[in-house]
Amino acid sequence: MKTGLKTACRGLAAAVFGVIAAYAAPAAAQDEGYPCNIEVVIHSSYGGGTDTTARMMMIRTRRELKTDMAVVAHRGGSGAKAQNYVLSKPADGCTVMALTQSHLYTMARGKSDMKIDDIVGIARAMDDPTFIVVNGKGDIKSLDDLIAASKKAPLNFGVAQIGGTEHIGLAQLAKEAGFQYKVVPFGSGAQMVQALLSGAIDATLPNVSEARSQVEDGAFRALAVMAEKRLADFPDVPSTYELGYEVKTSTTRGYAVLATTPPDKVGMLSEAMVKAMQHEVFANYLKSAGLTPEDSVAGTEVWDKHLKEEYQKAADALKELGLLNQ
Repeated sequence: MKTGLKTACRGLAAAVFGVIAAYAAPAAAQDEGYPCNIEVVIHSSYGGGTDTTARMMMIRTRRELKTDMAVVAHRGGSGAKAQNYVLSKPADGCTVMALTQSHLYTMARGKSDMKIDDIVGIARAMDDPTFIVVNGKGDIKSLDDLIAASKKAPLNFGVAQIGGTEHIGLAQLAKEAGFQYKVVPFGSGAQMVQALLSGAIDATLPNVSEARSQVEDGAFRALAVMAEKRLADFPDVPSTYELGYEVKTSTTRGYAVLATTPPDKVGMLSEAMVKAMQHEVFANYLKSAGLTPEDSVAGTEVWDKHLKEEYQKAADALKELGLLNQ
């Protein structure tokens, strides 16, 4: 009887220990990982490009950090609501802001309480260069042809928004090359592309991801990519730099935290995100848009510098366009 009781007790003890171990193992794993769950704040709709990119980034990042991550949208004011929300949170590395150029324009125009020095960039996810394209059936064959035509009479260039990325890039190129232009805003890159296909405008400045198929099938003629060098997937399209115009424009997506976040947290987040976005899961996502991790993904040192340079470029351009106080 005693032997049976001892055996039963040993079995119960083993079972209890097994239950404790089962619950203790995740806790131990959490202790070895990031110290909190992470909120990724976006400024746009769920299902849009910023949301999709964030969720693709999170697939592997949560594994690297051994913590959970969730996307939260605070929409309105071209990023102003998202920025003000992030400012209200502790600088503990538990709140990450998803950034696009829209955030930089909003800061430069004083539309939110956030200033560029309030944040530090932790990782860049996407660097999507801008093409200068015309209709593939037209008479304009080169960037020189486009500039010459624009000097004779201002051409109609499609942009997504007045004071947006394409408008700023066009303004900088026009200043460098000495030509006049007219901007026609359409609200989105997709509508810009459709307008050029229909002949409603003379030229436009879509991202590579927006016009890849039209350039490949000949519907559009890419006169240049607004970058320092040619793209591997489009070796026949010259860069603006090689054509003598030191103007580069791209749409970037990346992540930032408050500048007073402890450096060790910044380092942990940056390292984990970069590693996650170099994984084939995210790499395939980039490749589907004609991009690569080698050209897009960068850590805090590169991305924060890029972010501050983009902000200054945007502020200068908006000032010249007379849009800073609007």
